[in-house]
Amino acid sequence: MKNFTIYLFLLVFLFVTKMVGQETFESKAKAIAVTIEKITNEEKTALKKEVDEVNNQLVEGTISREEAEKKKKDFAEKRARNIENRVAIEQEKLQELVQEKVDGKVNYTQEKGGTVLLIGSKDSIRPNQTEIKIPAMKVYEGQDEKIRRESKRTTSQFVFAMGLNSAMVDGKLQDSNYDFIGSHFYEWGLTLNSRILNDNNLLHAKYGLSLMYNNLRPTDNRSFVVNGNQTDLVTNPIHLKESRFRNVYLVVPVHLEFDFSKDGNHDGKSYFRTHKGFRMGFGGYAGINVKSKQILKFEDNDYKTTQKTKGDYNVNNFIYGLSTYVGYKATSLYLKYDLNPIFKNNAIDENNISLGIRFDFN
Repeated sequence: MKNFTIYLFLLVFLFVTKMVGQETFESKAKAIAVTIEKITNEEKTALKKEVDEVNNQLVEGTISREEAEKKKKDFAEKRARNIENRVAIEQEKLQELVQEKVDGKVNYTQEKGGTVLLIGSKDSIRPNQTEIKIPAMKVYEGQDEKIRRESKRTTSQFVFAMGLNSAMVDGKLQDSNYDFIGSHFYEWGLTLNSRILNDNNLLHAKYGLSLMYNNLRPTDNRSFVVNGNQTDLVTNPIHLKESRFRNVYLVVPVHLEFDFSKDGNHDGKSYFRTHKGFRMGFGGYAGINVKSKQILKFEDNDYKTTQKTKGDYNVNNFIYGLSTYVGYKATSLYLKYDLNPIFKNNAIDENNISLGIRFDFN
């Protein structure tokens, strides 16, 4: 929720503000954006090396398959925590820097012949302008560099999604068991977008790494209780102010994207662009569960109490599902559905389903 608040603030700020700045602010903002991208790449690279090493040990027969899966899950949890913790520090720095502008503590001027800093997004910038796209974590030094990087066959995006969450049983929404309006999902990650055909911009392969947060809020004063290999939704003897069950997943999403963006033109030459028009994607995701937690809030003898319990809860360690999105430029309507049930051995299989808004900051 902290990450969501930060990005929502920055998003609103970018839509209503267009700024120019001095070299000191430019260097700070640019350094933060570069550091965030570096952190994510470092942790992804480290996780890949660790998983490759475990696979090698499995092939050599020095560890069992169960040990290999446990090691992979532990490594994924560690890297997910590292990304979240390290990026949070940089996000706080960035928020403080932007807040200084909002509070009027820093004066920004545009000097003739000097570098002009733009925070936000413009179709074109001058050679002496530096553009920082904060949500996308990108810095462009002049229009030539911007076009060169945006017209590459493979580009990168920061993805953030949020919306409503629930579960389905035999194709029926479980709105009697879970508060559909009160249950939410969040997702953030990085994707690569590769043009499939060399001379046509319609088809793209979109793939990356994301953290998914799926929250369910049971209705009628109920909460989850583990009963052996079953996880039951039962009435709690305590009057609950809030009951929430959260699963966090590290997933690899893969989509076939249809991008209808019109070609750009620079110095009389046309070039391919992405995320500038109508887009739709079809695909899915697969990954592992890195954390399950139940949060209960209630009053005990006039004391407000929050109980957070982490555990296995018989949740499936692996997740895979289908997802699709359709939208314009950076904003899309997003739907995802887990093909495997939330819990391993329950008598009734419940599959998670989410509907919301997705932002692909290119």
